[in-house]
Amino acid sequence: MAACADAASSRFVYFLTRIDSIMLITINGKARNFDFQQCNVTDLVTHLALVGKRLAIERNGEIIPRSQFAETFIHEGDKLEIVGAVGGG
Repeated sequence: MAACADAASSRFVYFLTRIDSIMLITINGKARNFDFQQCNVTDLVTHLALVGKRLAIERNGEIIPRSQFAETFIHEGDKLEIVGAVGGG
């Protein structure tokens, strides 16, 4: 199981045994529950299948530089905005 698994996709039995580790965060205005096992921004990007995409991520009103994704941990109640760059002409 990934370090930052979405609680909704976990088996119900697992959810019952790990209820103390579930945290609520808001991503782009939508509340979501995640398994808290030391989830950093890199883990979250991987879980959301956004690896390799050009992203800007803001946590609680502050932009997180890509170079700090691995060192920046997600905490209960954090509000994230994730924006992907779109190419075109």
